[in-house]
Amino acid sequence: MKITGFTIIRNAVKFDYPVIEAICSILPICDEFIVALGNSEDETETLIQNINSDKIKIIHTVWDETVRAGGSVLAIETNKAMDAISADTDWCFYIQADEVLHEKYIPGIKAAMLDHVDDKNVEGLLFNYTHFYGSYEYVADSPNWYRKEIRVIRKDSAIRSYKDAQGFRKDGKKLKVKQMDAHIFHYGWVKNPYFQIEKAKSFNRYWHDDQWLDEQMPKIELFDYSEIESLTVFSETHPQVMLKRIHKQNWNFTFDTNRKRLSVKNRIKIMLESLTGWRPGEYKNYKIIS
Repeated sequence: MKITGFTIIRNAVKFDYPVIEAICSILPICDEFIVALGNSEDETETLIQNINSDKIKIIHTVWDETVRAGGSVLAIETNKAMDAISADTDWCFYIQADEVLHEKYIPGIKAAMLDHVDDKNVEGLLFNYTHFYGSYEYVADSPNWYRKEIRVIRKDSAIRSYKDAQGFRKDGKKLKVKQMDAHIFHYGWVKNPYFQIEKAKSFNRYWHDDQWLDEQMPKIELFDYSEIESLTVFSETHPQVMLKRIHKQNWNFTFDTNRKRLSVKNRIKIMLESLTGWRPGEYKNYKIIS
């Protein structure tokens, strides 16, 4: 069984992405790793080259700055990475530049891959998500945040990155997946407020036109983390690869977890979920099979 990891990255230094931690978190399970390195304005390539592994293959890409709708440029770049994966690969493990896998989940993931490698009905593996926000101590818990997504897919040319590269589809149809007892830790909303606002200004260009940016993105220098509906305290352990970065945190953020700014709509969703186990309107870009 051959496993290939893949990711896309551009301007990792400029926007302080934990891409090294992301790659290294799944590298032990991978036989090769494809990095689609977009045209960057910083030392991202050196950063990747400094990872001490002969598994890593860098392909150079150029992001199309004219693609300004729905974040679809991210899917275009992800597909470029997928197209560079070796033909003899069985499973492809996707990790975004701000996502990290805890090492405790690796044995279970590898076991699931072995169990289903010959079952073509299983097109992917579905992971739970933990979204950190503001600092490494808090987790977002309102219904606005997606709870699951596909991160392992079968090597199949018909499977492509979907919309803004959050998930995948095959010939436009949802993938049939097995649910994993594993979490992806998403750190995209945890960084110095200066880097966070700069990232927001840059990445909104892949969803909106210049007029929207001028109207909606105020000329501020620091991101305001305080405007969030609801958070809980994270009480477990972070992945080992993240510890050095966590110890270097150079900003402060505190939040009163008893304070809830939930909309009426979200309060109703939470109430219904507590009574029935069903979350109304939840985005599900997959089909879970037993």
